[in-house]
Amino acid sequence: MKKEHFFILIAVCMIAHILRTVYEILKHKKILKPNNLSFIIVLINMLLLWATWFALCSLDIYKITLPDIIRYLGISFVGLGIIVFLTGLLTIKSLESYEGDLITRGIYSKIRHPMYFGFILWLIGMPIFYGGLLSFALCILFIANVLFWRYLEEKELVNRFSAYKDYKKKTIF
Repeated sequence: MKKEHFFILIAVCMIAHILRTVYEILKHKKILKPNNLSFIIVLINMLLLWATWFALCSLDIYKITLPDIIRYLGISFVGLGIIVFLTGLLTIKSLESYEGDLITRGIYSKIRHPMYFGFILWLIGMPIFYGGLLSFALCILFIANVLFWRYLEEKELVNRFSAYKDYKKKTIF
C-alpha cells in the first residue's frame, strides 16, 4: 500500500507543478490577469504541492542511508528555506497581485526571488533528510520548473521596472 500512496503523491505533486506552470505561462502571455480568485486558486495549488512534496519525500520507496550530519544538513535546508520564503512573503505581503514599486529592501536587497529560493531549498532538503532517491531525482525536475517560473517573472520585471537590470547586478538569484 505504501508504494501506491507514494506514486499517487508523485502524480498529485506533478499535476500541481504542471497547473502552476500553465498558470505562469498564461499570466506571462497576458491571457490571465492575477486577481483574488486566481490568488486563491494558486494558493490552494501551492499548498497541495507543498503538502504532497513533504509527504512523498517521507514515503519514498527508494531509500539510502545517509550519515546523520548529511540528514541534518537536509533538514537545515528545509528550515532555512521556510525562513527565507516567509521573510520574502512578509516583506512583499503578496503572492500574486503586487502592484507597487520595485522592492529592494530587507531580504530583497540580497535575493531577488526569496520565495522561489526558499522553495528550492526545501525541495533539496526534504529528500536529503529522508534519504529518498526518487524524491531527490524529482527535486531536480521540480527545481527546473521553479527556475522556469522565475525566468518568466524576470522577463516581466525587466519590462515593468526600469531599475530592474541594475538591481539584478546587485543581488543573487
